[in-house]
Amino acid sequence: MTFLMREMFKLYPAASAAFDEVITHKIGACPTAWARRSMASSSPLPENLETIAVFRALQLGDLLCAVPAVRALRAAYPQAHIALIGLPWAQAFVDRFDLYFDEFISFPGFPGLPEQPFVAEKTMQFFADMQARNFDLIIQMQGNGNINNPLLTMCGAKSYAGFYREGNYRPHPDCFMEYPTGGHEIYCHLSLMNFLAIPSQGEHLEFPLNEDDYNAAAQLDLGLEAGGYVCIHPGARAKVRHWDTANFARLGDFCAEAGYRVVLTGVDSERHLTRAVADAMTHDALDLAGQTTLGAVGVLIQQSRLLISNDTGVSHVAAALRHPSVVISLSHDQERWSPLDSSINQVVNGHSADAYTQALARVRASLGSQA
Repeated sequence: MTFLMREMFKLYPAASAAFDEVITHKIGACPTAWARRSMASSSPLPENLETIAVFRALQLGDLLCAVPAVRALRAAYPQAHIALIGLPWAQAFVDRFDLYFDEFISFPGFPGLPEQPFVAEKTMQFFADMQARNFDLIIQMQGNGNINNPLLTMCGAKSYAGFYREGNYRPHPDCFMEYPTGGHEIYCHLSLMNFLAIPSQGEHLEFPLNEDDYNAAAQLDLGLEAGGYVCIHPGARAKVRHWDTANFARLGDFCAEAGYRVVLTGVDSERHLTRAVADAMTHDALDLAGQTTLGAVGVLIQQSRLLISNDTGVSHVAAALRHPSVVISLSHDQERWSPLDSSINQVVNGHSADAYTQALARVRASLGSQA
C-alpha cells in the first residue's frame, strides 16, 4: 500500500474498511476464477470475460498511443462489454472509438495523480459504484502501478491485469508484467497484450473522422483550399514542451512566402500562444484557437499540406491520419513518444542548438518544390 493511501485511510476510515473488504472477499475469491481457466490456454486471464474495464485516465496523445493495444483487446474479446475509465474529457474519445469501447466511466481523481483535483466524496462514490458493477477484469494501463494498482483494487473487480514495478503491490502476479523503462509507448502497451496472450492487430494509430467532424469544419466557413494551407499548433499541455513562439512565427512566414495560408490551432487556454505567433508573423495568419472541436481540428489537419507542432496530442492525430508533420520535441523521453513513421512525421529535437534550422529544412522538404 502506498504512503498516500495510508494517509487517505487515516482521514477516511470508511475507505480503509472498504479496502479490507475488497481484499478479503474479492481478491481472496479470485483463485476460483483462475481455476476455471483451461490448462491448455497460454493466457493468464480467466475464461469467459464478459465485462472489462481499461484504466487510463490521461490525455489525448496518451490514449491514442494505447489504441493498438485496445484494438487487440477488442479482437480477442469481440462480445465483451469494454469500458474506459478515464478523465471527464475522454467521453468524446469513447464516442469516437465506439468500435472498441462500449462505455465511458469518469474517473474522479486520487491523491498523487496530478491530472485533476481529488475530492474524497466523489472518489468514494466511484469506488462504491465500481464495486457494485463487479467487473470481470480491470486492466491497469497507466504507468508502473505504484499508486494505480492499490487504488484499482478498491474497485472490487473479479480479476486484474496490467503493469507493476518490482517490489510494489500487484493483485495477481501472473497477470502483471514489469513496466517497461524504455521503448515506444505504443510497444509498451502491445507488450502487455502479448504478455496476456492477446495477439496484436497492428501497431498503427487511428483517428476516425465522422460526418459531424466534417460538418463542424465546414461550418467554420474558412474558404480554405485542401492542400493550400499549413496548420501550426504552438501549444501543449505542459509548458516545458512549448517551443518558442517566435520560431513558430518564422516557420509560418516561410510557409506563407511559399504560397500557403497559415492556420493556427489550439484550445481556448492556448489563445495567448497562437496570438503571440500571429503577432510575430509578417504575413497574415488565421487564428482558430478555442473555436474548433477536436474533430474539426482533425479535418483541418487531414486537409492541410502540413502540420507543424509541439510534441502534443495533435502530433499523434497527424500520425494516426498518416499525414505529414514536423514535430518539435522538447521531451526528455523522445524515444517513447515520437511518431513511429519518421518518413511522414519528422521530429526535431527542440533542445538542440540548431533546432530552428533543422525544423526549417524539414518544413521545406515537406512542402516540396513549391517552397
